[in-house]
This record gives sequence, structure tokens and C-alpha cells, in this order.
Amino acid sequence: MFVDSHCHLDFPELATQLDQVVAKMRSMNVTHALSVGVNPADYPTLCTLIAPYGHIFSSVGLHPEERSAKETTIDQLIACAATPKTVAIGETGLDYYHVPEKAEWQRQRFRVHIRAAKQIKKPLIIHMRDATEDTLRILREERADEVGGVMHCFTGDWTAAEKALSLGFYISFSGIVTFKNARETREAAQRVPLERLLIETDSPFLTPVPHRGKYPNEPAWIAHVAEEIARLRDMPVEDIGRITAENFFRLFSTDS
Repeated sequence: MFVDSHCHLDFPELATQLDQVVAKMRSMNVTHALSVGVNPADYPTLCTLIAPYGHIFSSVGLHPEERSAKETTIDQLIACAATPKTVAIGETGLDYYHVPEKAEWQRQRFRVHIRAAKQIKKPLIIHMRDATEDTLRILREERADEVGGVMHCFTGDWTAAEKALSLGFYISFSGIVTFKNARETREAAQRVPLERLLIETDSPFLTPVPHRGKYPNEPAWIAHVAEEIARLRDMPVEDIGRITAENFFRLFSTDS
């Protein structure tokens, strides 16, 4: 079995054909998925979309790339998180690639999410791009280790992974780990302790090899991420699937 720990099923590329997406998941032995929110204003729509699918969970957050969105509050995040099947706060974090001026509003938004997660004791889903130092610093300052969470779509090196692990976070790898030029990411995937390892598609983005270049990506292709990590670690892919599924259920306090 496989679990996709991070996808965006409410994005139009997937939402308009969700029945087919779910059927293909089933055919590839993908038993569960977490559809991650990127804007609380759209969260009711996401919850309605996944309501018929008991094996699909959700999270609520305002993505760091949402520059023009209305800022959310701790109370708003907590209210959304009371929705059934909401298992985490995020996607949140820092992205200096798309916001090169390293704006203070992004860091403040991040702190709001961490404080909301701590109040309701739900894990965080962290986006970190070109902002490793500040992301880890804010996680430490806000005592995010009290709730933990996952560094989603991890693309850093082993040093960054170790620092995130020391804060109690899991490390999740996407289709990027199948790219031969992603040397540091692939090395980290070999070294992360199995009990802290997760896999994801981040679909509809980051389509893995052997489908790289095709769009949209979809949760069914999480099997290819698992296969590559199994190859890197010289393990049966069935073990990677089982271990990462168990980690998912433990981190997000969900039943299989």
C-alpha cells in the first residue's frame, strides 16, 4: 500500500476528474491521500470536494506564495481545522525563490500558522524553498517542536534534513527524488531514518520519472517515488510503502 502525504486535489487539473483520479489511485494500491489547503478562503470548497472519499484527508493553510491573499488569523485557522478530516495546519513556511525580497509579511504569516497549530495540537506542513536558515530559525523560536510536522517536498541537503529532524519533523520526498540531477535530495532520501520518512506527489506538479514532463501529476504515481527511494536504499518497495504509510497515520493521528 502507498499513501500520498501531499497533493492538491482541489486544483482544477484534478478536481474536474476526481472520480477518475481516485479510481486510478485504487488501481495502483494508493490507499489514502492528504489534499493540502493553500488558501483558507477556498477551504470550504476543498472540504466539500473530498467529503465523499473517506480515505482522503485535508489540511488548512495560507501558502507563502499567496502574495495578494487576505491574511489569515489564528482563530480563522483554528475554526477551519475543526472541520472533519482536517489533520494538519499548512501548507505554510517560507519561499524566497518566488519572494526574493524576503518580506516580513511572509515570516509573520508563518508564525501565525505555527501558533495556531500549537493551540490545537495539530502537526504542521512546511514549505521551505531557498529559505532554510530562516525557516528553521522560526520553527525553533516558535517552539514548533511541540507539535512537529513534515518538511514537505524536501529538496535540501542532509545537513538541513538533520536540523529539521532534530526539531521532531518528518521529511517527505516528492517526484524530485527520481530526477538524476537532484543529487543532494537523493542523498538525503538515503539517510533519513525510516521512522521519519514520508512520500508525496505534490500533484498536479512535479511528475516523477518515468512520466516526467507530463501534466498533471496525480496521486497514483506516488508508487514511482516509493520505487526510487527503495532503489536508493536497497529495500523492497513494499517495505517503503508500508513504512511510509505507518508514518503518515502516526504523524497525522489518523486510522488506516
